[in-house]
Amino acid sequence: MTREGILLVISGPSGVGKGTLCTAILKEVSDLVYSISATSRSPRPGEVHGVNYYFWRRPEFEAKIERDEFLEWATVYGNLYGTPKTQVQEAVKLGKDVILEIDIEGARQIKEKFRDGVFVFIAPPSLEELARRLTKRGADSDEEIQRRLNLASEELDYVSEYDYIVHNDDLESALLKLKSILLAERCRVRRFRSKF
Repeated sequence: MTREGILLVISGPSGVGKGTLCTAILKEVSDLVYSISATSRSPRPGEVHGVNYYFWRRPEFEAKIERDEFLEWATVYGNLYGTPKTQVQEAVKLGKDVILEIDIEGARQIKEKFRDGVFVFIAPPSLEELARRLTKRGADSDEEIQRRLNLASEELDYVSEYDYIVHNDDLESALLKLKSILLAERCRVRRFRSKF
């Protein structure tokens, strides 16, 4: 009996630890693959095509949009970003589980095209703790931190659109919950192709 793969979609506010959790689960779960996004921007030093992103020139990217080749796409700071549909669909058909870290708007687009996905919202213990983490990171100005906190407050309103919520108050605990969600989803009867 073979099982179809799972698309595990991870979203949440900036600074909540989505990337850290994705990196951690990929290290601990060997049969999980990371969905590589595409962008129209140029590679930064050290970035590799097909590893960090698929780097496509804008006309090529726009042609792929026209052909509906993305699960989701958006314009961010003048560059196009998206999730190629074919790679995810092929992996899932082969029984591979795919993890995708995406913003809330991207997750909403994916939900319309990929209803069997598993949508997990990573939440901070509190907005105060999120503010502390963003400040500690030292990557943003006070104004940018406030903008991200305001956006986080709005993003929390979308939690009801997700299948699961994981509060990232402690990395090990949050990782255990995320692995447990994946394990439970792997056991769903509807994911198996043949009957008993």
